[in-house]
Amino acid sequence: MVWFCLGWCAYGLRFFSYGLAYYSLLPIVFSVNFMVKTDENLKAAFAGESQANRMYVAFAKKAEEEGFPQIAKLFKAAAEAETVHALNHLRVMGQVKSTAENLSAAVTGETYEFKKMYPDFIAETKKEGNKQAQQSFDYANKVEQIHATLYQKAIEAVKTKQDLPKADLYVCPVCGNTFESSAPDRCPICATPKEKFMKIA
Repeated sequence: MVWFCLGWCAYGLRFFSYGLAYYSLLPIVFSVNFMVKTDENLKAAFAGESQANRMYVAFAKKAEEEGFPQIAKLFKAAAEAETVHALNHLRVMGQVKSTAENLSAAVTGETYEFKKMYPDFIAETKKEGNKQAQQSFDYANKVEQIHATLYQKAIEAVKTKQDLPKADLYVCPVCGNTFESSAPDRCPICATPKEKFMKIA
């Protein structure tokens, strides 16, 4: 009987020690789960704030067109606030790194868009016969290729510890086509005239 009791006591202590070990791990496990969830929330919040910024900029332009300058200011102020939020989220996620790393991430993103994302989107619009969406995707697809090339050029400069040569940049307000130094007489993608291009000094 003594040996029987000692055996059960030893088993009980062992089980108890396993239980303590299990419960001691729970905070770590739940902490990891919460961190994963928080990372997902940060990504979702960043996407939402970024979209809100662009949407409010568009709303501000529309308000100006319709003769509501003060409401346009409100949309512009909110857009700037959403930018602050988005940048805070991006910083917490650790996504803003060295310029070399940022350029590499930019090339990867642009390349994915013009090689995979937009071609797939364009194919779907053709199936559905949505001409407006097809044109919007087509504009972006062509311009992302140009952006990837410009970023790659910047990467080569950074490798030699150099900045890009000083130059103004010009952006087409219709398709987003981007040019260094000077704008063409007409955008080769959408035929927008030179005088409408935005100058990025």
